[in-house]
Amino acid sequence: MKKIYFAGSIRGGRVDAALYHRMITYMQQTDMVLTEHVGNLILNALEQGKAKDAAIYDQDTGWLREAELLIAECTCPSLGVGYELAYAEKLGVPCHIFYDRTKCQLSAMLTGNPYFHIHPYEKEEEIYAVLDEVLNSLTPDHSPKEERSI
Repeated sequence: MKKIYFAGSIRGGRVDAALYHRMITYMQQTDMVLTEHVGNLILNALEQGKAKDAAIYDQDTGWLREAELLIAECTCPSLGVGYELAYAEKLGVPCHIFYDRTKCQLSAMLTGNPYFHIHPYEKEEEIYAVLDEVLNSLTPDHSPKEERSI
């Protein structure tokens, strides 16, 4: 069972929260999604103060160090997701980015970076076939991820 870090907009906007929920539920059929809360339809997206935000940062970066794969849905722009992608790249975690090409254009900082695997789609159904390919092509890496550092 692979450990997947799912990245999707929280404070940047929750317009795609239902899609995140469906993607996470789909991946959980075979793998562990460390950040399943991103698909919570009633997640509080408000800033919660410096101490709470520091705890969120510590928790999320810990999960990124533990993850074997990052799946990001980037249709709704998010500074946090961009940060998570850069952090995962620095750690050497494979990153796959999905976005609805009929609703947005990705930043050149993502599309221009050969490290990221970019998966544009027009219909949600297209996502799941690509997810199957991505999840089936990755063999679980059971080596300790705690040795990773930035």
